[in-house]
Amino acid sequence: MPMNNAQPGTLLIVDDTPHNIKLLFEFLNNYGFEILVAEDGKDALEIAQEEQPNLILLDVLMPGMDGFETCRYLKNNPKTHNIPVIFMTALSDTLNKVKAFKLGAVDYITKPFQQEEVLARVNTHLTIRYLQRELETQKEALQQLNQELERLATLDSLTKLANRRRLDEYLQREWRRALREQIPLSLILCDIDYFKPYNDTYGHQAGDDCLQQVAEAINHAVSRPGDLAARYGGEEFTVILPNTPSEGAMRVAYLIQNHLQSLKLIHPNSEVNPYVTLSMGVSSTIPTTTCSPDILIQIADRALYEAKEQGRNRIIFKTSS
Repeated sequence: MPMNNAQPGTLLIVDDTPHNIKLLFEFLNNYGFEILVAEDGKDALEIAQEEQPNLILLDVLMPGMDGFETCRYLKNNPKTHNIPVIFMTALSDTLNKVKAFKLGAVDYITKPFQQEEVLARVNTHLTIRYLQRELETQKEALQQLNQELERLATLDSLTKLANRRRLDEYLQREWRRALREQIPLSLILCDIDYFKPYNDTYGHQAGDDCLQQVAEAINHAVSRPGDLAARYGGEEFTVILPNTPSEGAMRVAYLIQNHLQSLKLIHPNSEVNPYVTLSMGVSSTIPTTTCSPDILIQIADRALYEAKEQGRNRIIFKTSS
């Protein structure tokens, strides 16, 4: 039986001698293997591509396309490249063995073969292939897990927007790109108006629900793949808009405002509106080597402060120049 825990595999025997095929077929079939047969290289290539056997026992000396050429085609075909090939031949000199391994064969059995040796080598290479596939599966699963962990590490758990870490990394990256290409970079800083009274009235659970709905409104307005909406902290949110001048940034800010207004989130203790509103500060610049990305946040923060001073529920733009 095969040495792995899987069911016996499918073997393709390629040999132009009917007697050899009959011996191998009967012997290996008794051990539970499913046997496919080809009498020349051309048929072997077609069967291997269509049936995807677990292993190929390949004779070298065949008329027309010999075993070496057949193996070369198998290894150059992405669909059959990974199928293990064991050569079987009366050619026992070192040069032919070296040639077989250079072509990608995993083993070499000299004729006349011993049945028990064939079985042992088949089992060994099926086990190796089984373990390789297990390792590949585990590697893929680990990569997916790492990607998910990375995603969670840069995600705000409540709002599902990017978190502060992701925001800082993204701003640094887009600043460098904008500096290199001399294109505008814009930023919107949003703050929920009178959020503390909202929490005091409805409780923290309702406050969390409010934050989630505001986040959805912001994210809905941020439509381009390169734009990033993030939770800045508490009830503050930030939007990074690469390659966006001030006019485009203001359009996005008004879109956010409109989306939020359409939700009609009741806020009886707001001093500016019966519904939840946002104050927003917008900044835009073409980066230079004499300033850092922090300048965008600082300017947007000053614009946000003015929006609050002027009565909240409004959008104020400021530029670095």
